[in-house]
Amino acid sequence: MTDAVRDMIARAMAGATDIRAAEAYAPSNIALSKYWGKRDAARNLPLNSSVSISLANWGSHTRVEGSGTGHDEVHHNGTLLDPGDAFARRALAFADLFRGGRHLPLRITTQNSIPTAAGLASSASGFAALTRALAGAFGLDLDDTDLSRIARIGSGSAARSIWHGFVRWNRGEAEDGHDSHGVPLDLRWPGFRIAIVAVDKGPKPFSSRDGMNHTVETSPLFPPWPAQAEADCRVIEDAIAARDMAALGPRVEANALAMHATMMAARPPLCYLTGGSWQVLERLWQARADGLAAFATMDAGPNVKLIFEESSAADVLYLFPDASLIAPFEGR
Repeated sequence: MTDAVRDMIARAMAGATDIRAAEAYAPSNIALSKYWGKRDAARNLPLNSSVSISLANWGSHTRVEGSGTGHDEVHHNGTLLDPGDAFARRALAFADLFRGGRHLPLRITTQNSIPTAAGLASSASGFAALTRALAGAFGLDLDDTDLSRIARIGSGSAARSIWHGFVRWNRGEAEDGHDSHGVPLDLRWPGFRIAIVAVDKGPKPFSSRDGMNHTVETSPLFPPWPAQAEADCRVIEDAIAARDMAALGPRVEANALAMHATMMAARPPLCYLTGGSWQVLERLWQARADGLAAFATMDAGPNVKLIFEESSAADVLYLFPDASLIAPFEGR
């Protein structure tokens, strides 16, 4: 944990004495300009800034309360996890930031409305919701920027899931990471649509964290990535502000493909995309050649996300009838 985050929590905890039940929801997000590579792994500080869009009702609901059993419990999607489970260990290690070495057994209950570990950023919504719930359980007076800084320690992209809508995660410059946090963009785009084309809902063969480290350490294509990604981030944010899908879509797709190219060039190669992913892309590209204004992005997983405007929704669903349609600015 970073000194900045530790000190912030310690100050907020100064008046906290009891644990009370608290619940929170956080949306998942997809990065329109990607974060891939860290300038400081211990502090979860990215090499470049990124911009995301939230997934409305696709996210994580989390409840934190004192455990009546005298020991920690982590319940995930209705199942009590073994203490040695990887998710349970990560959640409890994160909770330790708030407990500060005190014996305060917790019961953490998390329910995801999206497939876990399938490239749909469930860790982002999970740690953002856990951060909010822990802050509420301990009665801490923290604003959303503080929560973003803390959530970043659990999962980098959780820094963006504190808010709905478009969010920029600033890479920051400070060594302690205090300036690396999410910033909600005051930009609404009611007609913006996302389609999730699920290729594989199972666990990924490599975690994003391991894949990122392997790419940074071994890929000869990685060195120019941070500067290009930072430039893409600026162009993408400008296109969002202008509500210009013709400018936004091609840059979003190119940014995602460039990130995956750095992975595939790693030694040995790393490829999260499967044959099914490429089939979706090829079908999309053919449809776009025929006039469909929809564009793809892929995180560290096989599933493909499409962005487009509401006027193209019927054509997208005709092309991909099993896709899930999300309107991030409606019905929250």
